[in-house]
Amino acid sequence: MNFSKPIRDIKSALGRPFIAAHRGVCGANIPCNTLAAYQIAVNQGADVVELDVSKSKDGEYFAFHPGMETEFIRCGKYLCDMTAAEIRKLRLLNSDGAETHYTIPPLSEAFALLKDKAYINVDKFWTDVPGITSEIRKAGVENQVIVKTYADEKSWDEAERYAPDLMYMTMAWHKDDVTERLLSRNIRYIGIEALFDEETDEIASDEYIRAMHEKGLLVWMNAIIYNEKEVISAGHTDDISLTADPSRGWGWLCRKDADFIQTDWAFMLRQYLAGVRGRV
Repeated sequence: MNFSKPIRDIKSALGRPFIAAHRGVCGANIPCNTLAAYQIAVNQGADVVELDVSKSKDGEYFAFHPGMETEFIRCGKYLCDMTAAEIRKLRLLNSDGAETHYTIPPLSEAFALLKDKAYINVDKFWTDVPGITSEIRKAGVENQVIVKTYADEKSWDEAERYAPDLMYMTMAWHKDDVTERLLSRNIRYIGIEALFDEETDEIASDEYIRAMHEKGLLVWMNAIIYNEKEVISAGHTDDISLTADPSRGWGWLCRKDADFIQTDWAFMLRQYLAGVRGRV
């Protein structure tokens, strides 16, 4: 993938949505947000690898979802309350809750692994915009990174000040009341992460997506389920795709002309998209 080209051109050339691997590809003994999970995502054909960022109390950055220590480490502390040296000694748990040999990777190592291989969606960017931006620049992955924050003025001010050259996305529930404001700012705004729990939500409408594309902007949709109480794609999920009919999940998102589909099943989605293209 030629990351020097505009991402819209690369998406157009693909002729299908970007496959975004949620925290890499994990399962069984391989925990999420590990170097192994990121490499597997690349091996399975992911175009984008999503990762999370946490910061130690002495200022080092790690690829880990803040607040998930209870689920993935059970160390009795949060990473933000630990030194980098303490974090390096931790071992992640597998899907059965057993300790593995896998460690929490420094963010720099995650960037080094993914350099020149896939787009990198940096989640939790809003937790420390200047610091994480510095890590991105030190790693030399500016052309690959898509940073993401909540839709708030503080995050936009920081993105404008520290990262105006980085590809930027924000999130919107139900309807988009942020795009026009972002287009007026010195931010490299490339599109929206559309969150919706009803098919009738404005942000999931054909008219809205068409209007975004006419502006040269991209729309990210999610097949993942991280909480069944808050499904963010109106039921068009990995689960329905794998257990019932993929045309009701991934297919629906494709028919909506989503530019990204975030999934926990990158290889299966890749197979589905290849099959759909083969039938066209």
